[in-house]
Amino acid sequence: MSPLAIGAIITGLGVILGAFGAHALKTQLTPESLAVFETGVRYQMYHGLGIIALAANPLSKHFRSAIQCLTLGTVIFSGSLYALVFTNLKIFGAITPMGGTLLIIGWILIAIKALHK
Repeated sequence: MSPLAIGAIITGLGVILGAFGAHALKTQLTPESLAVFETGVRYQMYHGLGIIALAANPLSKHFRSAIQCLTLGTVIFSGSLYALVFTNLKIFGAITPMGGTLLIIGWILIAIKALHK
């Protein structure tokens, strides 16, 4: 699947989940759980848009590793927050930093590539 399609899917799902949280979950979750869910949506949106921006760059092939880190990082980071909210299993909270680490690595890779151009 192309990076542009991946970014569009991640971002589109972020819009859907954001609307779901704002309407269906607002009365179903505690304020703390809703805040965790919203954090997942926010990071999903940021990184989906970042992937789209990289994919639209004519030099996108140079950013392949960064795109992979952002994609996997988003799935793990946001996905673990969603799982934590819906299952209340604390193990998912322990997984979240792994996704965050991949996101950080992705942005560092982008910076390194940009500095060497």
